[in-house]
Amino acid sequence: MSASAKEPRWERRKQDRPQELLAAALQLFVERGYAATRLEDVAAQAGVSKGTLYLYFDSKESLFKSVVRAHMLPLLDEAEARVDSHDGHTADLLRELILGWWQGASRSGLKGIAKLMLAESGNFPELARFYHEEITSRGDATLVRVLERGMARGEFRPLDAHALKKVIAAPIMMLMLWDQSLAPCAIAPIDSAAYLASLIDLCVHGLKA
Repeated sequence: MSASAKEPRWERRKQDRPQELLAAALQLFVERGYAATRLEDVAAQAGVSKGTLYLYFDSKESLFKSVVRAHMLPLLDEAEARVDSHDGHTADLLRELILGWWQGASRSGLKGIAKLMLAESGNFPELARFYHEEITSRGDATLVRVLERGMARGEFRPLDAHALKKVIAAPIMMLMLWDQSLAPCAIAPIDSAAYLASLIDLCVHGLKA
């Protein structure tokens, strides 16, 4: 094989390395927690040296923030785009948002991050503040937009959207935590499809004008 044919594969490998480090970090952060995860363990999990890891991330905090951003920001972008483009009934938009969030959480590692943040935020308030400012606040704002849209169109009855956003989000958070804690132990399994269908039904009928 010629040198020119080999070069693109090397370039791809080099470009893939940050993603490999992020995937390894996510796995270890979720399994061990933030405090117990060492950078050398992340590097070993990704098959690189600790020095290589430092080429991309200068601290464990910066690595953690990059993990959160890599897995969470695409989901937030997707949800906001869904709200921007929807032209039908707001109840259908709310249904799409809840189901889309769960599907995205299942494929992205969000469920593990949610568990990690609840477990570690008391010990690392700076990380909790970062998560709230960059992730939670955007998700809350998107849900408020949906609720206020429905009220403005006369599809939802007048309610406090800012209070209601947490009431709707809390059952989804509980399902994510259950999936990461008791579900792997086969204790009181939850049918996620039936659970979400019940949540959506409750929300839609409770909001209906």
